[in-house]
Amino acid sequence: MLKSFYNETLIEAGLDEAGRGCLAGPVVASAVILPKYYTHELLNDSKQLSKKQRIILREDIKKDALAWAVAEVSNWEIDVINILKASMKAMHLAVDQLAIRPEHLLIDGNRFPNYPLIPHTCIVKGDAKFLNIAAASILAKTHRDDLMEQYALEYPQYGWEQNAGYPTPKHRKAIQEFGTTPLHRMSFRM
Repeated sequence: MLKSFYNETLIEAGLDEAGRGCLAGPVVASAVILPKYYTHELLNDSKQLSKKQRIILREDIKKDALAWAVAEVSNWEIDVINILKASMKAMHLAVDQLAIRPEHLLIDGNRFPNYPLIPHTCIVKGDAKFLNIAAASILAKTHRDDLMEQYALEYPQYGWEQNAGYPTPKHRKAIQEFGTTPLHRMSFRM
């Protein structure tokens, strides 16, 4: 059972990202503030859910959250600053966009550069432990999956509608056969 909060007295935002290990497309992060004692029988780590469940949950999260935001950092910027810094930047951008200022940030992972004037706690596998991080993981993943499906219409040979830009055998074979696109991360080993 996922927890509703880390600190009962603070307004907390959960943060997570999607697309860190991809060969193409942006990295996407989300920040979500849920009501303090929020529950949802289906809400879990996005990797544990089907695509259909994630889509249903996306709508519930957007409706139920006190505040939510999604931010992207492009493949070009990833190549300039590296994927770790790009992931952290996307999380900061998502916090910047929240309509409510959180008093504490819960981060999925083991590192996070300080956000100005808001303390944070890093939680390894936090998307399987806290509802607000799980909600952020779902918004980030569904947003990124939708983007990659749109990009797949322009570049159908890479199978992005199925692999979302991850380094599957089909994706690698398409790079060998057709080369890279303007959406590929050139700093990644293809």
